[in-house]
Formats: sequence, structure tokens, C-alpha cells
Amino acid sequence: MNNSQSKISLFILKTALILLFFPLFGYAQVNNTNQQVKRLQRAIFIFNFAEQVTWQNQDDNHLEFNIGVLGPDRTFIDLAALSQKRNINNKKVNIIKFNSVKDISNVQLLYVNKSFNFDINYILNKISNKNILLVSEDYSYKTSMINMVNIGNTFEYEINNNLLNAENFTIANSLNEHSISSSEKWKKLFKTAEASLEENKKLTAEKQADLKNKEQEIESNKEAIAYQKNTIIEQKDSIEAVQNLANTRKKWLDLLSQENNLQKQELNSKIEIEQELEKTILSQLEILKNQEDRINSSNTLLISQEDSIRKQQIEIKANSEILKGKNNTINTQRSINYLLVGIILLALLGAFLLYKNYKIKKKLSQTLKAKNAAILKQSQELEIKNNELEQFAYIASHDLKEPLITISSLIDLLVEDYGEQFDEDGRLSLKYVKESSYRMQKLIEGILSYSKLGKSKVFLNIDCNNLISILRADLGNVFTRTKTELITSNLPIIKGTELEIRLLFQNLISNAIKFTKPNVTPKIKIDARQTLINNVKYWEFSITDNGIGIPEKHKERIFSIFQRLHSRDQYQGTGIGLAHCKKIVESHDGKIWFESIVNVGSTFFFTIPV
Repeated sequence: MNNSQSKISLFILKTALILLFFPLFGYAQVNNTNQQVKRLQRAIFIFNFAEQVTWQNQDDNHLEFNIGVLGPDRTFIDLAALSQKRNINNKKVNIIKFNSVKDISNVQLLYVNKSFNFDINYILNKISNKNILLVSEDYSYKTSMINMVNIGNTFEYEINNNLLNAENFTIANSLNEHSISSSEKWKKLFKTAEASLEENKKLTAEKQADLKNKEQEIESNKEAIAYQKNTIIEQKDSIEAVQNLANTRKKWLDLLSQENNLQKQELNSKIEIEQELEKTILSQLEILKNQEDRINSSNTLLISQEDSIRKQQIEIKANSEILKGKNNTINTQRSINYLLVGIILLALLGAFLLYKNYKIKKKLSQTLKAKNAAILKQSQELEIKNNELEQFAYIASHDLKEPLITISSLIDLLVEDYGEQFDEDGRLSLKYVKESSYRMQKLIEGILSYSKLGKSKVFLNIDCNNLISILRADLGNVFTRTKTELITSNLPIIKGTELEIRLLFQNLISNAIKFTKPNVTPKIKIDARQTLINNVKYWEFSITDNGIGIPEKHKERIFSIFQRLHSRDQYQGTGIGLAHCKKIVESHDGKIWFESIVNVGSTFFFTIPV
């Protein structure tokens, strides 16, 4: 009975926790879906702009259309994915990523988001007379050629015809018809965005009200638990009633024992009477012997006396049978009494064991409840600290990137406007500052990317063969320049986060190409097999190269963040790529390691659960 009560209480607690957290989980899912839809809308808008604008010097014989993305923007990934499915004016689309304004070249369209703090006037100055269409997002009114504006879950756009005409672009009438035509409409759209924000606040308030309702349900469940405790107390009272009944039965057995003693006394008295009767018979026999002469003369009297003796003998036999039956009844009653006493003792022992088990379970339940509360508190504190660290990393990296971008822009302006006035040492110093700013920006981007890894717990089916095909296309220029040979077997379909798994393969393949001896063609082989570790099935991947190899003494150091084994003059990089790989594999419950021979090559292994 106590065990079932404990199960009921545990079920109520679990139900309450599920009811408490389910709305939050559903809200997070909806929010994530809206973000994905909006990212797809942004990419479609950019493709549509490209199809509705005509370039004056557009080369019809050119078979490719190039779109540039400025800065470390995730829009690069969305545009690259859409370019696999859609062309622009029947031309294949290439997506090119630029880290700074000075690198922009050989594109027909350039996209830039204001969140990365690029100076729009500086960009317009750099692309002037280069036949490049500038598409921006969330910049001020009439500052760009085509400027997209975030309005709730979709986009609006405005067109600066003066800038477009200055660059000799011709746009379709349908593009003009649906654009923001005045500053008044611009302001109304921002008011609409504010109204949408207020509506989101109302939805948030409704969610909080739902949470309060769930808390009230939890309180009612607590009352149900209290009712179960009262039921247990009533059961305890029932046990005490059983004990009282046992005492009553014991008293009844004592009375029965006294009655048996009285029956024994009556039997003894009857035996004494029978003994007296036997004495009487013996005396009569002696009289008969003395009166043998009289018997011969008085046969009638003798017959009558013999009849009397026969009757007395019958009575004695009947009394003997009665006495034997009473002895049997007494023996049976004694056995029944012993059996009843044994049953009562067993019942008392069972009741005691049940009560003791209940006390132990109650104590364990209280201990477990206290430990669960402590664990929950620690997990909440840990989650708060992790969120604070993530927020700090994001804010720090974002705030550090802004002055670095400013420094890079100023250096570009100095070199462009005053470069001839500096001597050789001055130009060399500016070059070192520029390179240092670029390396610092890469380190900050690496820290930000590292802090974001492992956050997504939504695992989908990923075809590794398709993933490698996409990476071949993305790294096509590198493969062509280095003449890299990439050999893959039939790779499996795994469960994971697609962006992180793609970054894992990309880092390992890029390292295999980068750390190759001069004048040696990189050869990379990717294979996979199933393995069993601690009764759990895993896919074990191996990526083998013919690079420079890794010394054994660096086996533990190589996966640490910002750890470099070579100088920047020998090999470029930030030293964070393998740290990314380790964090991605561990967030998928796997393990990563390597085997290497110096000047022969290396093989990196990692496991992903089946």
C-alpha cells in the first residue's frame, strides 16, 4: 500500500513539472521556426532584386552571376543554399564572402547588414562606377540603392532611384510599385513594427498568465498529495484497530482456557464417581460370594441382580465413550488455539514490518526530495551562469569588433588618401596594424562562434554524401588552386545539427589542405564504419591526409583553443579550428582523436551515435 502511494505522489510531481515547462518549450519552437522562415525570405528577396534589375554593361556571354556578402553574416549560408536550387537570368549563382570593403571585386550584387557596422558611404565610394548593385538591410532612409527593412516577421524595401540612375541601373516597374515611396510611409511602417512589438508583449503576458495557471494546478496537486498522506495516517489507525482485535481474541482464548479447566474438573469428579461405582460393584461381588448359598436358593433375585449389573456395565461403557469424545474435542480445540496464536503473531509481525517499511520509505522520500531540490537549484544557478557567460562573450566580441572595423576603415582611408606621403617604414607600420586588426577580428569571430557551438539540441537526419558534395562546391577554388584529391566511400546518414557537422568536416578538410608540405598535392580520404562502445552503436569517421604530421608531444595540446604549433609566417590561422571540432563532436555525445606520423600524414577520428 505504501509503495503505491509513493508511485502516485511521484506521478503527480512529474505531471506538474511537465505542465510547467511545456508552454515554454512550445513557445521556443515557434520562435525558432519564425527565424528560419525569415532567413529564407531574406535570401528570396535578394534573388528577386537581382532578377528585376538590368545592368547596362551586362555581359550576356558570362555564364555566372556573383553575389557578395560583406562581413561574417549567416546570410552567406542561406544564399549559398538557395543558389543550389535557383538561377538568376538562367545563370549559375556564386556566393562570395568579403571580410572587408577593400576586398570587394568581381560581383554584380553586394549585400550588407547594418548589424555589422559597415559605413554605407564608404561602401558606396568603393563600388562607385564598378557596376555593382548595393542591397542593404536596416540602414537609414535613402542611404543605399535598395534598402530592406525588418517589419515583424517579413520585410519591406525602399529604392533610391538617384543612386541607381547614377550607376546606370534600370529597374522593373513592379519593383518600384511595391517599394516604400515616401518618408511618411517609412514612418508608418516603423509604427506598424512598434504595434507588432506591443502585440508580442501581449502574447508574452498571456504566456505568463498560463504559467500562473500551471502553478495553481501544481498547488492543487500538492493538496492531492496531502490527501494521500491523510490516507496513510488512516491506514495506520486501521493497523491499531487490528492490534486491538488481536488483544480481544487473546482475552477470548484465556476465557476458553478457563472453560477447559472447568471441564477437566467435571471429568475428574465423574472419574471419582465411577471409581466409587467400581468399589460398590466389588463390594457387591463380595456380597455375592458370601451369599452363594442364598443365590442358589433365590435365582429370581440373582437374575434381577445380573440385569442390574449388565445395565451398570452399559452405562460405564457409554460414559467411557463420552469421556473419549471429550478428550478428542479438547485436543482439537488445543490445536486450533495454537494455530490462531500463530496467525495472530504473523499478522502482528507483518503489520510491524509494513509500518517499519513505511517509515523507511518516508525518510528516503524526504531525503530524495531535499537532494532533488538541491540539484534543481544548482542546475538553475549553473544555467544562469552559462547564460551570463554567453551574453558576456557575445557583448565583448561585438563591442571589440566595432573599434577594429573602425581601425581597419581608417587605415584603408589613410593608405588610399595619404599613402604617398608616408615613407617605407610608415607604410610597413600601417600594414602591420592592418594585419593585426584583421587577426584580432578573426580571433573575436572565433570566440563568438565557439560560444555558440552545441546550443542546438534539434538533431535532424544528415546525408554525409550530400554534405561533402556541398563542401566540394564551397571549397572549389581552393581544390582547384591546390589540386587537392578528395576520396570518399559511401558515407552514412547520421543525426545531428547540420551547420555544426558541416563546420566539423570543413575544418578537418581545410586543415588537411593547409598543413601540406610545399610542392606536394594534398590527398584526403574520408571513410566511416560502425563500431560498438560500451554496448552503444557509433559511426566512426576517419579523415586521412598526406600532410606534415603532428608530433606525439602535442597530442593533448592540439584540441585546446588558440593553440598553434607553427608560426603565422609558415601557416595562417587562429588556432581555434580543432577546438571547434572537439566541442561539436562532444555536443553530439561523441569523441575525437588522431593518429599521426611526422612527414607522412595524419588521420583524425571522431564518433557520432547511430
